[in-house]
Amino acid sequence: MSKPALYYATLSPPSRAVMLTAKAIGLELELRPINLLKGEHLTPEFLKLNPQHTIPTLIDGDATIIDSHAICAYLVEKYGKEHESLYPKDLVKRANVDARLHLDSGHLFARMRFLYEPVIFSGSTDCSVDKIAYVQKCYEILEGFLKDQTYLCGNELTIADLCCVATVTSVNDVAHIDEFKFPKVHAWLKKLSELPYYKATNEEGAEELKALFKAKLAENRSK
Repeated sequence: MSKPALYYATLSPPSRAVMLTAKAIGLELELRPINLLKGEHLTPEFLKLNPQHTIPTLIDGDATIIDSHAICAYLVEKYGKEHESLYPKDLVKRANVDARLHLDSGHLFARMRFLYEPVIFSGSTDCSVDKIAYVQKCYEILEGFLKDQTYLCGNELTIADLCCVATVTSVNDVAHIDEFKFPKVHAWLKKLSELPYYKATNEEGAEELKALFKAKLAENRSK
């Protein structure tokens, strides 16, 4: 049986979220890198695969699945039978995980993209206090969810944590997380950083993205 194939980019937080999930369930993926800076996700070949031209994209047999959150849920459902707590079958618990996944896609990642994308792809010089503060407002939400628990949906790790941490750690240099205002967020980040697969799967790509943003911002401002 062939391995599921993942089109991914290490710069992409959603790609890293899927790879974190695969590591958490012990699933080996066939990794197919896509160079976003060269526009490889916009080629006719890739658009046939995924008209939304987003990374990551998963191919599993005859199935093509797009959106990192959908992919993470799918992988746990199909391949993570011994790791059900990552995406619980209990309806209330699952609804809470889904809600945090929407927090990532609708707020965390969306606000990071609003800050990063114009600088990296369009030559913008805008890294305004307002844009940074817009990202930081999300930390208040995370702090609230973490107030009385270890993870975003309770005291067990879920795919919501893996998706959200991939985003937060990709922007926390520019949108600093105040450890006095957000101690629970800091503790959550530390807890996740201790996962045995975290550094190679997420940290290195997150640092790469933050360095790229800073370099592009400096380059754009020098023109």
